[in-house]
This record gives sequence, structure tokens and C-alpha cells, in this order.
Amino acid sequence: MARKNYEIDFLSILLYLALVLLGWVSIYAVSSDGGDVSMWDFGTEHGRQMIWIGISLLLGLVILGLDSRIFEPLAYVAYGVGLTVLLFTLFVGKEVNGAKAWLTFGPAAIQPAEFMKVAAALALGRYMSEQQFTVRNIRKLLIAGSFVIIPALIVILQNDTGSALVFGSFLIVFYREGLSPLIPILLILIVIVVVLTLWLESLWIMIAIIAGITLVSFVVTFSRKNMMRLGALHLAVALGFGLLSFSTNFIVSKLPPHQQIRLKVLFDPTIDPSGAGYHVIQSKIAIGSGALTGKGFTQGSYTKFDFVPKQETDFIFCAIGEEFGWLGSSFVMIVLFVLILRVYYMAENSKTRLARVYGYCVLSILAFHVMVNIGMTIGLVPVIGIPLPFFSYGGSSLLAFTVMYFILINFYSHRMSVLGTKV
Repeated sequence: MARKNYEIDFLSILLYLALVLLGWVSIYAVSSDGGDVSMWDFGTEHGRQMIWIGISLLLGLVILGLDSRIFEPLAYVAYGVGLTVLLFTLFVGKEVNGAKAWLTFGPAAIQPAEFMKVAAALALGRYMSEQQFTVRNIRKLLIAGSFVIIPALIVILQNDTGSALVFGSFLIVFYREGLSPLIPILLILIVIVVVLTLWLESLWIMIAIIAGITLVSFVVTFSRKNMMRLGALHLAVALGFGLLSFSTNFIVSKLPPHQQIRLKVLFDPTIDPSGAGYHVIQSKIAIGSGALTGKGFTQGSYTKFDFVPKQETDFIFCAIGEEFGWLGSSFVMIVLFVLILRVYYMAENSKTRLARVYGYCVLSILAFHVMVNIGMTIGLVPVIGIPLPFFSYGGSSLLAFTVMYFILINFYSHRMSVLGTKV
């Protein structure tokens, strides 16, 4: 039975429609051979994407028409089905670009990992919304973490590292629900040390770490009664980070040569300009050639002549940069940023903990995809192969992001029908 006080959030829907339209325009520019192909040609990538857009819009409308209470009992069911399909894909899935992560249905192919993110977000939201849950309870925290870690491990076994890393962004959710800020800070410091180790020599990294933390330790503990104990603790942390730096180099040296090259081209793509560094070099050239205002719609030479591989999927942003320039790229980034802000607003103004946790899951996933995808097209992060939300070609990505986003809109639209105050 429908609930009262249902208010559709039209602003969020308009943002979605704007991004989907911009995404389709970008795919058309890549696949239309300079505008010489009809936009209604369903044998092309932009034609097939139009079909996926239609299916996504229909699915979004169906989700908006549902009672928001239906998602709580379905959360664990969706999670269980998602894990089953992930495992099934691991054994019988189709291998694409080295990742066994696709199920084929005739001419269509579906990537279950994309939908698993939605299921994991719902299941995590339901578990965290239980009355007795608190992140201070280690057992409950570990159970909550397993909702994220288990699908991530299965996706890693599929050799789809990019999709697996997305699950790591759920750390934002745990922090919002009360996890100590020291843990995210520690993880960030670990990432910084690893990145600097790959960039510089380990010896210099270790010296800098020990010197920096020793200085901080001296300033913080100076003239305190427990100066010796705190100083010893800080020194132990410094040595731990130093050990991390050395072990990073050791682990990287044991990786297959092609994976080592992928890490090295992050800092210098010219190391392998015709191999691992080719995507990034050509993408940066394409974006740079767009200058301030771009070359014009369907007029990009790099786009038209396929200089950038996978330009319709993972590297769709470089087509935007070439044809619409810095102004067009900035506009797209602003719209994406506004969408993320809107997701944050909907999550924070939710009336139930389930909706809030789910909203932060959506926020984490969208923010990670946007930052990493755009970052890899301009050479700031490694090429790990994840799509740009609502822009990259592909039915799995668009359908999954649509379902994820419209479930949040549904929660927010029903907020006034929830009794009591926000938890």
C-alpha cells in the first residue's frame, strides 16, 4: 500500500537526466565517425547505449513507484543472490581483457560486480541499522566489514582489481557511523608511504619518515611526564612505516613484469609509450589538444581516428576534453560534483539509519568512480579500468548506477512518511 507524504525529488532526477544525456552525447561523438553515422543506428555503440538508457529510465520509474519499506527485507536476499552470481561468474564467466567478470546473454553482456555494489550497500545499511549495532563492538564491526570484504575478494579472484578497489571506498561509511578517525588517517598514511616508495628510493623514504615522526614526537611529548613512553611509541610507528616502505619495494619486485610496468608508468608514462603508458599519453594529448573551448562536437581528431583505446568506456572523459575543451570538461566535473553533493544532502537528511548508511555507500561509490576515472585519464592515478558514472558506454554500469541512485531517491522521497526523528 502506498505511503502518504511522498514527495518526488525532481532535482536529483534532473541531475541524473543531464548526466545521462551528456554521456550519450560523448559516446555518440566517439562512435559516430565524426558525425557521419545516424544517431538512430542501433548497430553502433551510441545506438545500443540509447537502448540501455531507455531500459534504465523505465527501471528508475519502477523503483520510484515502490514503497521504500520493501528494500529492508530485500537487502539480505539481494546480497545472497549477488554473491551467488559472483561465484557463478568466477567459474563460467566470459573473460574480457584478462578479467573473468562477465556473463553473456546472446549479444548482451552483464558485469555482476557492478550490481553487487548495490546489494552490498543495501545489506550493509540494513545490518548497521539494527538497534544493537555500534562500530565500538569489534564483533559487530567485523561482521559489517565482511559485507564488503567478501564480494571484494571474489572480484579480485575474477582478476577485476578496479571493481574490487571500489569496495574499499565503503570506509567512508564506517567513519560516518562512528569509526575512529585514526583508522582512516592511518590508511591514508599507508597509501602515501606506498606511493612515495614507488616514486622515490626506499632509503630516503625511511629516513624522511623517521626524521619527521621523531620531530613530531619531540614537539608533542616535550616536557610531559610520559615523554619517554610516547617517544618510544612514535619511534615504533616510524620504524613500522619504514618497514612498510622496504616491503613495498620487495613485493613490487615479485610482481609480473607487466604489472610492474603499470605501476611505473604512473610516474613516467614514457617508460613504455607503446604499451602500458600508451593510454595515458594519448589521453593527455587528446585532452590538451582541446585547449580552452575544444575542437567542436564530433570534430576531435583523436576521438574520430581512435587514437585512445577504450575511449567509449574507461577513457570517455578525454573525448569530452578534446571536443569541448577546458570549459566543457569543467562543466561536466561541476555537474558530477553537484550530483555527489546532492547524494550527501539526501544521506544526511534521511530519517532512518538504513537510508543514511545506504546514502553514504552511494556517495562513496560515486566519488571513488569519478575521482579515479578522471584521475587516470589525466595520469594522476593508475589505469585500473573503472567507468565514469552515467558517461561510460555499457549496460551494466548504467543500469547499476541507475538502480543505486534511484533507490536513494526513493528513500529520500519517502522521508516525510517516516515517523520520529532522524537517527
